[in-house]
Amino acid sequence: MILTYENRNTEIALERKKSIHVPPHLHEAIEMVYVTEGSVELGVGQELYHLEKGDFGIVFPNVIHHYQVFGSGRNRGVYLFAEPTFFTSYMEELQNYCPKVPIIKKDKISPDIEYVVNQLVKQEEYNGRMAKAYVQIILAHVFTDIEIILRESVGTDDLIYNAVEYVAKNFRDEITLEKMAYDLCVSKYVLSRMFAKTFHCNFSKYINGIRLSYAQAILQDSNESITNIALDCGFESQRTFNRVFKERFKMTPREFRNRAIMLNASENSCD
Repeated sequence: MILTYENRNTEIALERKKSIHVPPHLHEAIEMVYVTEGSVELGVGQELYHLEKGDFGIVFPNVIHHYQVFGSGRNRGVYLFAEPTFFTSYMEELQNYCPKVPIIKKDKISPDIEYVVNQLVKQEEYNGRMAKAYVQIILAHVFTDIEIILRESVGTDDLIYNAVEYVAKNFRDEITLEKMAYDLCVSKYVLSRMFAKTFHCNFSKYINGIRLSYAQAILQDSNESITNIALDCGFESQRTFNRVFKERFKMTPREFRNRAIMLNASENSCD
């Protein structure tokens, strides 16, 4: 099967849809599924987990997963995608840990999760602040009700997993394709082709994407200087940081921070 890398431009996206076969893929978003009809199989890594009506599953950022459907009747679910940088209190856990078993069965699930999913579905218009609060509730239950283990303890010889894990641990330091290839005991040409085929971008663009996601969270939730943020995220200079940031978000880091401040002020004034 071909593995794909997905990029979503929304903070939180919800899809109420028919469950279908989805090939192995990964993305930076937290992905959650709540089964409303029938069943679906959630594949994470080498394991396949069966979910029926009322069951809940979650996939942490940059974890390979897929879906299969074997039931012949109506199979539907609510699929929720959330950008992890908007939940800074969980950033470290989301980057370095993963669920031992990524599902909660109906008889074990908290009524809060079902309530939150229903409220999100009922929203006629997107309310960013409310949606984030609801997802925060779900994450609180996930970290309470699901056993969380270090990603490295899972162990795998898969190059994609190892590359994603390596970047997650080292993106704040200087990383070169040659050094990463040496540390992973593979040819730099093999590694380069893997990034192009799997993530549809070159090595540098992938690294910068991870750094920018981390920078977003700091810009919104701290008063740290932009120069310090640039260096802390692994960029060699603020100039490089500004250029790469503007290429992706069509605004400078300072403009992004000012917009976030204005949005928060606007939301607070509505309370």
